[in-house]
Amino acid sequence: MILVPHNPAWADEFAALAAVYSATLGGLVVRIEHVGSTAVPTLRAKPILDIDLVIGSEADFPRVVAALRTLGYAHNGNQGIEGREAFKPIDDNAPLTSPARRWMAHHLYVCPADSRELRRHLIFRDALRQHANLRNEYESRKLAIAERSHGDRRVYAQLKESECRDFIERVIAEADNEMSPA
Repeated sequence: MILVPHNPAWADEFAALAAVYSATLGGLVVRIEHVGSTAVPTLRAKPILDIDLVIGSEADFPRVVAALRTLGYAHNGNQGIEGREAFKPIDDNAPLTSPARRWMAHHLYVCPADSRELRRHLIFRDALRQHANLRNEYESRKLAIAERSHGDRRVYAQLKESECRDFIERVIAEADNEMSPA
């Protein structure tokens, strides 16, 4: 099964991961955001956390890369998305802690505080949290795609990218307009 019912324990796992990042990165990170579908209560999701580490200055990025390397992450570039650098765990024990533990699957990104992509992540997450109709529409789309994917996560990801793009862009544009002063 690709999508599972929302699990309140996801917030606890995020908090535990955020504590590790905070302890290691200290002042290099201005905040840590839980984004993506697992950050939206009641929304079905792939059980993979999406985490944005927010840095105040791009000048801090090389030190962030070095610190994340000590935690067991490899820098994986921006994957074609400006303002968001991806980091891949070297194994299921990343971030490396003592005692070692197996962490929930997660995607880790580093974004400057003024990043367009960070803003998009937060706007979309917050819109889904605040509007049940948007959350329900997004979940319906994802469920239909998951059914057609027949359990293949790659097919699901490809279909979701192409078939949900317009919906995501519309939600972000509408929420952005609501936040903008008249």
